[in-house]
This record gives sequence, structure tokens and C-alpha cells, in this order.
Amino acid sequence: MATVDPLQRETQPIALPGIGRALINAGKLEQKSAEDIYRKALSSKGSFIAELMGSGAVSAADLAHTLSAAFAAPLLDLDAIDTNRLPKGLLDGKICSDYRVVVLSKRSNRLIVATADPSDQAAAERIKFSTQMGVDWVIAEYDKLSKLVEANATTATEAMEDIIGGDFEFDESTAEAVMDNDKANTAEVEDAPVVRFLHKMLMDAFSMRASDLHFEPYEHTYRVRFRIDGELREIASPPIAIKEKLASRIKVISRMDISEKRIPQDGRMKLKVGPDRVIDFRVSTLPTLFGEKIVIRILDPSSAKLGIDALGYEPVEKARLLKAIARPYGMILVTGPTGSGKTVSLYTCLNLLNQPGVNIATAEDPSEINLPGVNQVNVNEKAGLTFAAALKSFLRQDPDIIMVGEIRDLETADISIKAAQTGHLVLSTLHTNDAPATLTRMRNMGIAAFNIASSVILITAQRLARRLCANCKVPVDIPRVALIDAGFKEPDLEGTWKPYKAVGCSACNNGYKGRVGIYQVMPISEEIQRIILRDGSSLDIGAQAELEGVRSLRQSGLSKVKLGMTSLEEVLAVTNE
Repeated sequence: MATVDPLQRETQPIALPGIGRALINAGKLEQKSAEDIYRKALSSKGSFIAELMGSGAVSAADLAHTLSAAFAAPLLDLDAIDTNRLPKGLLDGKICSDYRVVVLSKRSNRLIVATADPSDQAAAERIKFSTQMGVDWVIAEYDKLSKLVEANATTATEAMEDIIGGDFEFDESTAEAVMDNDKANTAEVEDAPVVRFLHKMLMDAFSMRASDLHFEPYEHTYRVRFRIDGELREIASPPIAIKEKLASRIKVISRMDISEKRIPQDGRMKLKVGPDRVIDFRVSTLPTLFGEKIVIRILDPSSAKLGIDALGYEPVEKARLLKAIARPYGMILVTGPTGSGKTVSLYTCLNLLNQPGVNIATAEDPSEINLPGVNQVNVNEKAGLTFAAALKSFLRQDPDIIMVGEIRDLETADISIKAAQTGHLVLSTLHTNDAPATLTRMRNMGIAAFNIASSVILITAQRLARRLCANCKVPVDIPRVALIDAGFKEPDLEGTWKPYKAVGCSACNNGYKGRVGIYQVMPISEEIQRIILRDGSSLDIGAQAELEGVRSLRQSGLSKVKLGMTSLEEVLAVTNE
């Protein structure tokens, strides 16, 4: 084979990158200079743009203006924006550092990203894979962009170290004993890319205020989704080959048996976020056709300590609830579908009642929020520790307040009612549509009407509606007829208020950010007790409650619309009347 003389190789034309050709076409750089700079970049394994800026052949401002014209992309002066208000957590800090990019904002499912090199297809593809969103380039000057990237990289690194630096708190001896049962998986568990991926997912979920993480294997794909403000959103699509290693890693730190893949398992793990904050995760595995689906629920203990005002109760509803939990005995029920915030509501009440002179015991399946000063018991059906068994034991432990995770059967309901009738305050949950339906549901379970009437003192039905983003919500004109059809009364429409609608910006999730509670708080009055004793229907109870000033869930939601907290569409969706 004929060899090429190095000198001849130097004189041969080479394929320049896009920004090199753009500078030559604009008369900002000579062909030979561009080729020399590109060869130096290749030999040093650096980027063409970094070598170009280092050579001083073109100024950063000239480069930015040239590329803006050549690629028809907008030009932005980074000195003119408040960098402290740039969105955080949308793109991994390592990608920003590697490709010298900064996310400016998010619009629908696209990211607006500042770059000095809009021809970098590798950067665009990497961002699209990482975020599952499209990319729109904005040109920025290289030197200003580099300073901003380095400043953000430092912050991101510190945040990562705070989280990853705090190891998962699990019993090492237990984990090692489990791994001994399947030594072949030990190497998988320690796979560094898998560890980094899991850490990143947990960090992203926490920063995005997700409530759950779903790791889902399919035949040819693997999907990671977060539940944010009640809605599932696809976050990443890692390679399918990761599924076994990721499942093993999660099982080890959650104290599960990594050799058992045929049956569902449950576990817990903890993650330190900063020096004095720990987040609990409840982990559940489920064997599916193509591997184990894993759902991780984020249990933030601080959510129980937000206070009753943060939950969204109206003043009248709050007063009714506080009056009920101040009673020395009786039963308080919280109802609503799964994921409606019942546990947080119960623990907020327990936190108010948790005093040194009070003995509180809880039975849950499983216990989700750790509350110091409260005796918490995890129900274990296989071992015979049912809700009913736990309640019987509680009554021998001199309790003042008892919390039962859920009334599922007649035995649990009977013991709970007897406890409420014998001088204990009992808090529990049921799955019903609204407060009046709860009483008829208890009757259908076989509980005597006189026991219900004499023990239940208050029922709260609740839903969680997505809260409108304060940055981007805008007023919307809705016909008066449509508002009345939704449940507004004529007097409600008086005044100058207007409903708002979701828009969407870089600071929120499709126009919503966080959630707000919608509540129906129904005290059991003497008249409602009479209706219960004569076996009245939920319609009879609801009509009487309305006469006594108890708002329905729809009416409670509409008041949040009037206050501009949420949209009419959201209230109609969650109340479903």
C-alpha cells in the first residue's frame, strides 16, 4: 500500500465542521487558518470551537453574529438576562458541561437551549435522549456561555454530592446476607453506570416534586415515568439491557431478596438530601411478562409537618376539623380515592395531637410517614398481624388516640367503633366518593345504625386538584351558561373575578405546579344522626348536610376556581359529579 507523506497530508483539504464553513463563507476566517485550527483540535482531541476561541482568530461576538445569520437562529446576550431565574433540573449538569449548553426555558415538549455551536448534532441528540424533548437552539457568545456553564456546573456538582455523597441507609450485614444467596448478581449490583442512573432518577424525581417513580420493562423497550402533580410523565428510555442490573440494585438497597423474581416484594430505603434531611422511599416490585416492574414512592416526612393551613382547607372547614380532633373520643373518617392525600391529612392531624401527655398508636399497611412520638405498627397479614389484631392489642396499651390505615372489613370496623365509644379518638380512612356515601357504606358493611350514629363525629371527603402556575396562568372567558352548568350559583358570578386557564412555561408542568386540596367536611349533627338511625340514604344525608352549610366537593372546587388557584377543567375532572 502506498503511504502518504505527512507534508502532503497537511496540504490535502479536509472536511471542516459547520461553523468553520460558515465563518469562511462570511469572510471571517481563511480556509487555511480554519484547516490548521481543525487539525490542532483533532490532534488534541478537543472541540473545534474551543480551539478556534483559543487561537484568537475570531472574536466570540463575531462568531455568535455569524452563526446566528448562517443558521437562522436567534442571538441572545447572556449579560441581559437574570441567570438566577434560569430553570433548574431540566438537563443533567454533565451534559451541560460536556457540550457547553444552558437551558433557557421549556415550551410544551421542547427545550430552548443556549449554545455557541448550533451545528453540533451530537449535543442535540444527547439532549433529546436525556430529556425526551425536542431542542431549539439560541446562539450565545462562547466566553459568556462558558462562564455560565462553569458556574452552574459547580452548583449542580454540589447538589449531586449532597445527594450521592449521602449513602443509602440500609443494613450492610442484611444486604450482604441477601447477596450471598445469589453471588452471581454481586457484580451486577455494583455496576457503576446503573448506580449513577438510579441516583440521577431519584435526584430528578425529588427535584421535580414527583410522588412516584415507575421503572417499566417491555419486550424491546424500557421506560421510566414520574408521577408529577398526579399525572404520569415519561422521563427516560434507557437500554432494555439495564433492567436486570437496575432491579438488583434497587432490591439490595431496599432489603429485598434479589434471587426471588417470581413473586411481588415490598421494601423501603432512605436517601440523605443534605446534611440534616432524609427522604424515605417505599419500593414495590411486580413480576411482569418481560421483567420486574418497580414502583418507588417518595415519602417526604416533612409533608406531615406543613400544617393544616398548607393543605387548602377553607376557614370554616378548618374550624370544623380542628373542633373534631379536639374531642376526647369519637371517630373521624377521611375518604377519597387512592392518591387523594388521605394519609397526609391524617398525619397532619396526628402531628397537631402529638403531645408528650398523649399516647398515639397507628396501624398501617404499610406505615408511610415516620412521626417521632407516635407508636407505628406495620400490618402483616401473612404473620397474622391484621388491622383487627393490631387494634385489639392497642386497646390493651392504654391509648388516647388510635389511627387505623383503612377500614376494610366488618371486624376492623367493629373494633374501631367500640374503641371510639369507650373513650378513644379514632382516625381512619375509607374509599368512598363523598362524605354522605361513607355512612351508607358502613351500614352496608353490616355495622348497626346506632353504632354509626353514636361513634362517628366527622367525615372529610377530599380530592387533589393541580394548582395553576402563578407565572403563566391567564384569565379566560367562559360563557355564563357553562359556569352555571358546572355548578356555580347566580350570586357566585357577581363581581369582576374571572376564571384562569393553564398555559405552560419553564417553571411548571403544562401550566400547573403543585396541588391543592378540595374538601367536603361534614360534622355529624343530631339531625344527621336521626337520618342514620332510620336508615336514610346518602341522598337524604347529603340534603341535610347541605342545609347545615356543608359544601359538596364540586362546590369546594369551584371556590378554588374563583380564587384563581386551579382551572375549571381540573375541578370538573377530579370531582366528577
